[in-house]
Amino acid sequence: MGLLNIIRRMSLREKLSIREISRRTGLSRNTITKHLNAGTIEPQFTTPDRQSKLDLFADKLAGWLKTEAGKSR
Repeated sequence: MGLLNIIRRMSLREKLSIREISRRTGLSRNTITKHLNAGTIEPQFTTPDRQSKLDLFADKLAGWLKTEAGKSR
């Protein structure tokens, strides 16, 4: 969770003062006030769906794991 979301949660849900949020986060009161007044939303980055390098060998690896699990140590 981003810092902006944490500051907003402390302010809106927990009803903490700017001074208390400053103490808990270690940021200055000016910075916290700036973030609360900005009204911006943190960008949500999505990761593209990519194949793993192991996807080609998934069946073989699963077979090996099954055979090894059956062996006693």
